[in-house]
Order: sequence, then structure tokens, then C-alpha cells
Amino acid sequence: MTAAKRFVRVTHILFIILLGIQFIPDSSTKETFTASLIIFISGLEAIVLAASVFIKKEKSLSLILDIVGFIYAFLIIWTLATAKFNILNDLLFPAPGKVVHQFVEDRDKIWVNVISSLGTTFEGFILAAVIAIPLGLFIGWSARVGSAASYITKFFSSIPPIVYIPYGIALLPTFRSVSVFVIFLATFWPVFAGTMSGVLGVDKKILDSAKVLNVSRCEMLFSVILPASLQQIFLGCNQGLSVSFILLTSAEMIGARDGMGYYVKYYSDFGDYTRTITGLLVIGFVVIIVTFLFNMLQSYLLRWKK
Repeated sequence: MTAAKRFVRVTHILFIILLGIQFIPDSSTKETFTASLIIFISGLEAIVLAASVFIKKEKSLSLILDIVGFIYAFLIIWTLATAKFNILNDLLFPAPGKVVHQFVEDRDKIWVNVISSLGTTFEGFILAAVIAIPLGLFIGWSARVGSAASYITKFFSSIPPIVYIPYGIALLPTFRSVSVFVIFLATFWPVFAGTMSGVLGVDKKILDSAKVLNVSRCEMLFSVILPASLQQIFLGCNQGLSVSFILLTSAEMIGARDGMGYYVKYYSDFGDYTRTITGLLVIGFVVIIVTFLFNMLQSYLLRWKK
């Protein structure tokens, strides 16, 4: 790539516009913490410039620049509507600099809650995957049983897992265990259905070839059927992971004493909308990061399909 393609992009122009906007006098009656926003976007731009230097693939660089460009555009609109022209209620919609400043102030508290939420999610997700994948392999191996089980799966997966919270509270000792139980239910059925779908969809020619080679039943299941079903299994895992974060946040807002859902609910009850928006943005970023890492794992394990 030429230097112009690396460093002369719309993203960099948006950064200059966003930086220039910060020097417009504030109209908001609240403290806007403009310096905090300037430090944040300058750090983000430094990362972008470093990526422009070291990333060789144009497609990868364009993806990063496009994402950061959307962030800059969003911050431009947010800054103009709050700090600079006070179009939005500054109590409900604090300036972006104030949110950045609040994040820095609450970083230790936010980190503890993020770790709590991730721990709960991964416990329920991994437990569900460990049970659902082998079970889906065994049941899906029989076309007759698998076809019947698919209807049972549709029935149970259509019931929102969050409705089981009252039963979980009555039967389980802690609210954390209730949250893990809800995540387990949210993940189990998509992963189970995806595994069965993958097994039922394995090309019969592959199975016949394995039988000709006298492959044992165990090898057939885990060395032939499982790799051939991975794409559908990951599809179910992606669905379960997405739903898990939504349900976890909802569950934490109902009765938890830690986690990002609790953080958002606690401060919204006191009308602290700066911390509420900070919590919402943190949840969004955490979900994006976890999804990105999971997709990297999927690409690595399915690299043989390319």
C-alpha cells in the first residue's frame, strides 16, 4: 500500500474535525471534561496510526479504520448535541468527555464487575457446551432419534430462559448460581440444536468412506462426524453466546450484587445517568471483544475449510 492509502483516509479527517470541535465554547451547564475526551481520542488515533504503519493487509487495515471512523462520527454528533449546543438534556445525556472521565474514575469498580459478569457467562456457557455437544453428537447420529429430538429442542428453546429465574431462586443457594443456570439454558439449546443439525447434515459419502476404512465407532464420531459438524456447532455457540450476554445483564439487573447489569441498575435507580451510560458502553465493548475473540477461535479451528 502507498503512504496515501495508509495515512490519508476519511478516518483521519474525522479525527481532525472531532479534535477541532473540542475548541468550540461549551453551552452545557454541566462540567464536560473536554480534556479527558481529547486524551482519549488522541490515544485512539495513535493506535490507528500505529496500525496504519504495521498492518500489511489492506482489507484488515480498512476494517480497523472504518470501525474507528464510525466511532469518531458518533463522538462528533454526541459532542455537538451535548457539550457544544446543549440540544439534549445534559442530565440524561452527559457529554462524552464526562463519560470518559467517569470510566477512568470507576475503572477499578468496573473491572471487578466485568470480571464477575464474564465469569458467570463463561461458567454457564462452558457447562452447556460440554454437555450439549457430546449429547448432540450421540443423538444426531441416529437420523430417526435426531429428527424427533429436533422438535423437542424447538419446544424448549422457544421458552425464554429468564422465566426460570423464580424457580432458580427457590431451588439454588445463591443468585450467582441462578445466573449460571440461566446462561446454561440460554446456551444449551442453540448448541445442542446446532450440533444435531451438523451431524444430520454430514455428507453420506464421507460416512461411507470411513466405513470402508473400518473406522471404529468412537473414531467415526469424534474424528469424522465432529470435524464435519464444527461449522454448525459454532453457529449454535454464537447464538448461545449472544443470548447469554443479554440474559445475564437482565438477570443481574433483577437481583445480583455484582456484574455490569447490577452496575447499570444500581446507578440508574439513583438517577446517575453518567455512570448508567458508562456501564452500557462498557457492556457493548465487552460483548464485541468476546465475540471477536470467539470468531478468531472459530476461524482457526475451521481454517481447513478455506
